[in-house]
Parts: sequence; C-alpha cells; structure tokens
Amino acid sequence: MLAATLAGCQTQYQEMSFTGGVSAQPITSDTYRIVSRGNGYTDATTVQDCSLLKAAETTLSTGNTHFLLLSGSDATRNEVGQTAGYMQTNVYSNTAYSTYTPGVTYNIVKPGQDLIVKLFNSGKGPVPPGAFAAQDLYNNISPRVVRPKKV
Repeated sequence: MLAATLAGCQTQYQEMSFTGGVSAQPITSDTYRIVSRGNGYTDATTVQDCSLLKAAETTLSTGNTHFLLLSGSDATRNEVGQTAGYMQTNVYSNTAYSTYTPGVTYNIVKPGQDLIVKLFNSGKGPVPPGAFAAQDLYNNISPRVVRPKKV
C-alpha cells in the first residue's frame, strides 16, 4: 500500500510544470531538445522512459519514423531536506526534565535528463544506424508511463 501511495507522488507524464514533466523544444526543423524533470519521488528510469517516449511522440507527430540520439546529459539535482527538532519537558514534583530530539537531515534526488534528437523518415531516405524506430519505442514504453487522470 505504501508503494502505491508513493507511486502516486512521482512525476507523471505531462507537460513541464512545477512538479516536473517533459517537453520537446525545436532547435531546427528536424532536431529537437527533449527536457525531462522528476520530483523527489520519481525514479531515474521513469525520467528516461518519459524522455524517450516524448522523442518518439515528437518524431511521429512531425510525420517522421525514426530518431537518432545526438547527445544526452544528466540534469539530476540533489537537494537537502531538514526536519525540525523538538524539546519535551516533563515536571516531576519540583524538578523539570527536558529532552531534546534533533531534526533529521536527508537527501532529495530529483532526476532529470536532456536529450538532443534528430528526426528521420525512412520513406524519404536512409535511416542512420543506431536510430530508434519511433513507433516500436512508443508501443513498448507508453503502457508503463503514468499519465494524469482525466477529470
């Protein structure tokens, strides 16, 4: 049950927002920057799936069939969280006893990934070796990506 609750907190496959997301930004007519950001509950592989899925969707929506990964960079951010400490005082007769419990410091990892992809259409010319078939990638990754519920 805890796993299901935490899974609901992870970044969903959505346009970029304050909680994370993914976007495709054109650089040239056939080259795009794919930007993915997760929150502290998002696994790095989820961000990678979102990046690849967005690249596949962008490829297909522009009438292309394949994309080649030109570059990728890790955009993960590490932050530090801190809980508050507290003091408790108990009085017994005329004596007060105080106990201090310090706060806890913890790390928050927010995964991110930036990709540069070049799009190709197999019907208009050769596709370079190593290019991903967008439809195959979409078919394999799309079912496992969490999307926001429609209201």
